[in-house]
Amino acid sequence: MSRLVGLLFLMLSFSTLSEVHTPHCIGGCPEGVKASNDLIVREIYTISSNDDTKFTDWAAYVVTKKSIKSGCSRRWKADPLLTNVETLSPKDYKGAHEAIGIDRGHQVPLASVCGFSGWKEANYLSNITPQRSELNQGPWKYLEEKVRKLVKERGVDAYVLTGPLYEREMPKLPHTTKKHTIPSGYWKVVGFKEGKQVYLESFIMDQRSRRSDKFCGMRVTLNNVEERSGLDLFPSLPDTIEIVESKSTVLCR
Repeated sequence: MSRLVGLLFLMLSFSTLSEVHTPHCIGGCPEGVKASNDLIVREIYTISSNDDTKFTDWAAYVVTKKSIKSGCSRRWKADPLLTNVETLSPKDYKGAHEAIGIDRGHQVPLASVCGFSGWKEANYLSNITPQRSELNQGPWKYLEEKVRKLVKERGVDAYVLTGPLYEREMPKLPHTTKKHTIPSGYWKVVGFKEGKQVYLESFIMDQRSRRSDKFCGMRVTLNNVEERSGLDLFPSLPDTIEIVESKSTVLCR
């Protein structure tokens, strides 16, 4: 059941609203998820949690110079806003790395929001998906690091949308009886805002990616991401913002 709670978070059924606006979603939050999804808005991110898969269908966050920081610890917790049947708990990941080579992969990276007072909420399992170690510690990590590097060097904010793909059957977590679906891949759309324009670069990464793979070879178009995810990522872009999908790249220079 959807519900509205307090100032720093909310959960809403998409069947009861036409637009959702948060500071993390520069063109309105993505549309196309199930009506049963739970929308959670916190200081550091906005996510849409899927009760069936147990993972977020999309996450939105903003990387700024002030938000970037290192040294925040990783202490996994179940999301207190979700019930036991809506999300996983730390024990559900027991033995996953040894059995199927899985890491707990942040959708909103900890180092990108560690500068916020609410950084601990990045470790809630609603912000975590099972990622193969080769991907999580390889191109996924390198792309996140490059985004932070450019934010610091250029002094511009990065608006990021990210989420999973379910395009083939994946193995299950070995020590949980909860129904869940592990993603077969992931997408990430990074937008650098300069004045009225937001320059987008989009990527899709498969769970079979190797640690040595280059994320620049995984660049795709925004249309590719929307077609494969089934989402409309910028459903209500204001007149004051122009999306520019440049053929050139700043992330791969």
